[in-house]
Amino acid sequence: MESGDLQNKPDHLLNKFNIDELPAVDIFVTTADSELEPPIITVNTVLSLLAVDYPANRLACYVSDDGGSPKTYFSLIQASKFANRWIPFCKKYNVKVRAPFMYFSQEPDQSLNGLSLDFLRDWKEIKNEYEELRQMIEDMGKSHLPPLQGEDFVEFSNIERGNHQSIVKVLWENKDGKDGIPHLIYVSREKRPNHSHHFKAGALNVLTRVSALMTNAPFILNVDCDMFANNHQVILHGMCLLLGFDEERSCGYAQTPQMFYGGLKNDPFGNQLEVLRKFTVEGIAGIQGPLNAGSGSFHRRKVIYGSSPFARNTNAGWASSKELRSIFGNSNELIDSTNEIIKQEAKGGFRFINELSSRTEIAKQVASSTFEQNTRWGKEIGWLYGSMTEDILTGLRMQSMGWKSTYFNPNPPAFLGCAPTGGPASLTQYKRWATGVLEVLLDKDHSPVLGTLTKQLHFRQCLCYLKINIWALQSVPELLYSLLPACCLITGTSFLPKVSEEQFLVTAMLFAGYNLYNLEEYKHCGKSWREWWNNQRMQRITAITAYLFGFLSVIFKLLGLSETVFEVTRKDQVHMPAHAEPGRFTFDGSPMFITGMMLVLVHITAIGVALVSWAGGAVGPETNGPGVAEMVCTGWVLITFWPFVRGLFGKGSYGIPWSVVIKAGVLAVLFVQLCWSL
Repeated sequence: MESGDLQNKPDHLLNKFNIDELPAVDIFVTTADSELEPPIITVNTVLSLLAVDYPANRLACYVSDDGGSPKTYFSLIQASKFANRWIPFCKKYNVKVRAPFMYFSQEPDQSLNGLSLDFLRDWKEIKNEYEELRQMIEDMGKSHLPPLQGEDFVEFSNIERGNHQSIVKVLWENKDGKDGIPHLIYVSREKRPNHSHHFKAGALNVLTRVSALMTNAPFILNVDCDMFANNHQVILHGMCLLLGFDEERSCGYAQTPQMFYGGLKNDPFGNQLEVLRKFTVEGIAGIQGPLNAGSGSFHRRKVIYGSSPFARNTNAGWASSKELRSIFGNSNELIDSTNEIIKQEAKGGFRFINELSSRTEIAKQVASSTFEQNTRWGKEIGWLYGSMTEDILTGLRMQSMGWKSTYFNPNPPAFLGCAPTGGPASLTQYKRWATGVLEVLLDKDHSPVLGTLTKQLHFRQCLCYLKINIWALQSVPELLYSLLPACCLITGTSFLPKVSEEQFLVTAMLFAGYNLYNLEEYKHCGKSWREWWNNQRMQRITAITAYLFGFLSVIFKLLGLSETVFEVTRKDQVHMPAHAEPGRFTFDGSPMFITGMMLVLVHITAIGVALVSWAGGAVGPETNGPGVAEMVCTGWVLITFWPFVRGLFGKGSYGIPWSVVIKAGVLAVLFVQLCWSL
């Protein structure tokens, strides 16, 4: 076929292939903490994926529960029962949005379905059933007692978080091989305190091995537990790209953008990332393809296995059976499935195993905590270890091998997730990203610089990676530069030209030009000036807080003082209480708020010192001391960090805890003393 014949055109795909010729797809959904990631969120994501427009006998959904929570398992059992009613309803009435919580958030459009009495009756019945399901799951979530019921829960009876055996359960099996409900499999890998589990990357590698033994689909879709399928044809869109190029190396993986629902007006926490997606992500897509964003990624299984895009035949680059064991692990079944997927995908075929329940015992073996010892999992194959952003590191490895990736953004959006709200959740997410991308930069085997010098990564693609890799590094100069005007006001010196000097015009034009250009980018994307300001403000706050602590985390790791820790971001679908102030910054006792608070206290002190000095005539704008420019810079910093100024006087979660204020005050005093000693 010619390149572009199928790309992003599901109708063309269905015209080219019979329904029984479409390739199988294994879907991976990952969750790690039933408290921070409530099971009802995971349930809605799973239901939306099970109901997509794709042959059910070509889909298998694997849910990785890294917390080993009986509550999550119980919720998925109930969801599989509800799916028997939900999926036929969606197919019968061609429902567009197939996450129940989103679909039932509005009354049915009476202009659709011809006001069918059958539709209205079915809609009410299904909604009532979903409300019962939701209430059951939420009530169970509030209970301290796990829902242990029957033999299915025996393995959960004495489970201990972080120390339990592997659990593999087939929740639903499409036994007749017909278009009904796809396979649904629950997986909780073995965890032991004395074995590193490598966070999300480790969970994905377990899903890769378990699925290889049970369904072994040639394509894999990876989705976070909160990113529900918003476009019911999303898998058809993905297959259009993976099957639509003359050379498969042109699309090693296809990436959808991460988009969010329920965003607050003017994006007060700067986490919608729409302008970044428009100008940076789409720009990178024109070089060697988008970076791997983790969720919403369609992969060729053989690319995950480390297959080269330049292999001329199905056996190229693949070692003997003995050598494969040292790479993939000591499992005959896994080696057989690995060889099989390479040969069958090369023929355009696929393989599905029936009687999945008979495969759970061997699946548990490859989900054990010791299986990866003396193998290449996480080093050369699978999702790579060594970074909090395992997705970017893994995508970098693929592109360094010569694979290209493809970006697609269908209408409506492919997936929608819940963005963090409030200060702590937003900064925690940014800290994890900053830590991870810096770890990628410093990785001794897979850094973008090495990828360009010794492998197949394009130079311009390397620059794109470096632009993101230095997020954490920019925190140090940004903190120092933010403190500079305050230091000048305190010491009676200056670092900028006076207003009366010609050089001042150059400085002012640079400042104005940068901000006006950035504002124009937001206007181009249809955004308001208020949203531009909110994002500018959050970029500065994030750099001084989250990025700085991400930088320190990596430094401590390099010095051997501590290991980086994967912090799960809280996800929530609950509406804010009536007394809440949507968009107002919230705080907790996290150390990340100390540097921002310290910066505010230093600048308030600096303004006070400068005003006293000017009033006394010692220094001022007319002398060689600090002038208007330094005062404007100080005011700019305070306006940027205004949420922290408000936090000084706020109450509850809107107020900065005294423990943070005291620690920040100590640092501010030390800085002022240092300035006076200069």
